Amino acid sequence: MSVFDLFKKKNSGSYAKDRLKLLLVSDRANCSPELMEMIKNDIINVISKYMEIDTEALDIQITQTESDGNNGAVPALYANIPIRDLRQKN
Repeated sequence: MSVFDLFKKKNSGSYAKDRLKLLLVSDRANCSPELMEMIKNDIINVISKYMEIDTEALDIQITQTESDGNNGAVPALYANIPIRDLRQKN
């Protein structure tokens, strides 16, 4: 990654792709896209206190997984959050 990558603007196709991903994830979770966006922002805010993260490459999804208690498939939050650096506590 070069220094110039930090200043790249996202094109409209990237924004449309992000919105579509958010819509699909929220549909799987049976919650609104607005709620999914709030969850994503909360996760970013909390983790950013302790680490510098790559918000452009962040991927948050809700998937189905089998429960341990024979309850069938249950929703699970999956977050792939690339970490650039750890913040030093003073």
